[in-house]
Amino acid sequence: MESVGERIVRLKRERNAVILAHNYCLPEVQDIADYVGDSLGLSVRATETDADVIVFCGVTFMAETAKILNPGKTVLIPDPAAVCAMAQMCSPEQIVSAKAANPGKEVVGYVNSTASCKAEMDVCCTSSNAVDIVSSLKSEGAVFVPDRNLGSYVASRCPGKDIVLWQGFCPIHQSISVQQVRELKAAHPGAEVLAHPECRAEVLALADVIGSTEKMLNHCRESSLDEFIVLTEVGMRHRLEVNCPGKRFHFPESAMCGAMKMATLETVESVLSDLGNRVELPEEVVERARRPVERMIRRS
Repeated sequence: MESVGERIVRLKRERNAVILAHNYCLPEVQDIADYVGDSLGLSVRATETDADVIVFCGVTFMAETAKILNPGKTVLIPDPAAVCAMAQMCSPEQIVSAKAANPGKEVVGYVNSTASCKAEMDVCCTSSNAVDIVSSLKSEGAVFVPDRNLGSYVASRCPGKDIVLWQGFCPIHQSISVQQVRELKAAHPGAEVLAHPECRAEVLALADVIGSTEKMLNHCRESSLDEFIVLTEVGMRHRLEVNCPGKRFHFPESAMCGAMKMATLETVESVLSDLGNRVELPEEVVERARRPVERMIRRS
């Protein structure tokens, strides 16, 4: 009798499907995926695949981005209730209003946003390339949506740009406190501190390295050190341990995103079986959102 994993492998072959999984997904989902990575890496992978079906294990905005880049392919999300809280903190109508209130500034939108919001942006970015994108703008500045923490970090690295910050945030990274970091440092005095730029500024001030999950992975893999405090969602532990055997990683254990854990082996098998939970977007939204998303990828 086939196991769930064996059925997924068979169905994937029968459907000519590819499985993409974010770093924050469950370990067993990461292990069954064809590609595991951060938002930027997975967006790039979505443009390179020759599969007919893309199963995107993550939250809904990620699957929407894959559909924007692959409008002719079938994009499935294992659980459509896996909604990013930060992506809901900004609406397309609000972006239109912000544009009108800030003439001369481009709207730079974090990829953690809905497809309809992307359609109103000038350019998308991820935590990997946000500083590069904002610093290269020809405009005097930017309206940065929806993450105030990433936007604040970008502003600190781009002093020549006038940046208007939205007031959205990732509840998971926002919850990481200075006290938690100090306790982790006291418990692991030899550990280097790595922080995701979605964390608050006072938390970033305690970090040795600031960067995306992909930057964290590369840093830990190349570092001569063997112990790290990692200030991001705890799902990243699995990928770090797989890629950096023998090294130790300590996380704020409260930093767990329930939405990122909603993709399971059973839900992946289910959508591959019946091709359910298809991501469908209005053609106009896809057309208008593609340009800012493609600008993001070109800066990768």
